[in-house]
Amino acid sequence: MNMRLYILCVILLTFSCKDKHDEFERNYTWHTIKVTATAYNSLKSQTDSNPSITAFGDSLKPGMKYIAVSSDLLKKGLKYNTPVKIKGFEGVYFVKDKMHSRKRNHIDIYMGIDVKAAKDWGWKKIYIDYGVPKDTLQ
Repeated sequence: MNMRLYILCVILLTFSCKDKHDEFERNYTWHTIKVTATAYNSLKSQTDSNPSITAFGDSLKPGMKYIAVSSDLLKKGLKYNTPVKIKGFEGVYFVKDKMHSRKRNHIDIYMGIDVKAAKDWGWKKIYIDYGVPKDTLQ
């Protein structure tokens, strides 16, 4: 009996994840751009005196799929809460932070407190896809 319940839960979870993915595909128009990508951690040495709060006021916790973007990308449509698919990463990330104004065409991928992972990622030119809600397009 427990095995049947387990199988049912796995099936329901699989379909609910697929529905979420389909919702993104259905409700957004996706645009691809090439950006410079680095990684950051929620540590005082890398941010400011409150490293667990983003520039938009969101709380950071390891495991969250968040990115920071340069101000020029904000103007191109990668606004707060924009869904972003990053080549080489699973799932959808969200714009939840912004970078210093001197940065251009740049994203910073949040990697919790794992400094080694951030350093191993380093600095790369990559392609990302970002979603613009279809109901905002004219």
